[in-house]
Amino acid sequence: MAEINIQNLVKTYPKGTERATDDVSLQVNEGEFMVLLGPSGCGKTTLLRMIAGLELPDSGSISVGDREVTYLPPNQRNMSMVFQSYAVFPHRKVRANIGFGLAMRKMPKAEIEKKVAWAADLLEMTPYLDRFPAQLSGGQRQRVAVARAIVVDADVMLMDEPLSNLDALLRLSFRAKLKKIVEHIDMTTVYVTHDQVEALSLGDRVAVMRAGRIVQLGGPLEVYDHPADMFVGGFIGSPPMNFLDGTLVSGPEGTQLRIGDSMIEAPTGAPEGKTKVGIRAEAIQLTDASAKGTIPARIDVVEPLGSSILLTVEVGQHEIKVQVPADHPVRSGDEVHLRLAPESIRLYDPETGLGWDLR
Repeated sequence: MAEINIQNLVKTYPKGTERATDDVSLQVNEGEFMVLLGPSGCGKTTLLRMIAGLELPDSGSISVGDREVTYLPPNQRNMSMVFQSYAVFPHRKVRANIGFGLAMRKMPKAEIEKKVAWAADLLEMTPYLDRFPAQLSGGQRQRVAVARAIVVDADVMLMDEPLSNLDALLRLSFRAKLKKIVEHIDMTTVYVTHDQVEALSLGDRVAVMRAGRIVQLGGPLEVYDHPADMFVGGFIGSPPMNFLDGTLVSGPEGTQLRIGDSMIEAPTGAPEGKTKVGIRAEAIQLTDASAKGTIPARIDVVEPLGSSILLTVEVGQHEIKVQVPADHPVRSGDEVHLRLAPESIRLYDPETGLGWDLR
């Protein structure tokens, strides 16, 4: 394994009017699981393909360990890759599929068999080694692709949305299996996804991308709890972060936050004046009308989710999401009061959408 150092990568496709990657710099530490997260068209797959050598940048550089690989062909980069579409050979049995890369490297047959057996055991594919891909489920075929990637002792493993073709339950179980495997082999990994649940559960760090740029880089809890801007807050989370109009005002009790006609406790660190207030659904509580610093609201929709209830509530002209315990007595049309946990409030510049430095 080795670290990856990406410096100022620019890529514009022919006839394209915008950069697919716009001056992207990123360092992936040795043994780290780095997730590239963002919506379709944000540049994450283009960045992965440039790391792999499947696309060449217009400018910038890529180094792996102490080697610059920017313009090296893929077969000279010592990387393995798992594709979204499995990319297993239909005419080869599982055993030959897993060992394909080793055979291309002219490794002795006995050593190939040993490594194939190790990878198959790790991915629970030993009983299927003599089957063809057509005889496997989608999840099993994806495990073959992962096994093929880990046997070749590459410096870096690249994964391009490997779980997107699996159904929800299979994706959940395979995600846990993949996390365990990557921790076991301790390989530097770059993983592309648009699924924020995958990103938060798998990554050591998450690079959130938008319009060809990395807009936030940090640990999963950091990007979830402290979104750098309103885009990140609105993209990450299910439901995404709520946003309300607010005003920071000074008073005898210090700076407070006005939302509508209500005054609530405000976090520190932002200037007085208009602001955007970000708050997660689980950081809002239903409380008694007599409680201090609450906001009146009306429940519009009640969605039982099993372990909790998701409410859509109207606050003035805004519609926000509130998550309450599954046994909480609520009905559509109820008039309620909301308490926003002060430590969970994030404030953003209403003009730029960028967060004030509250930490």
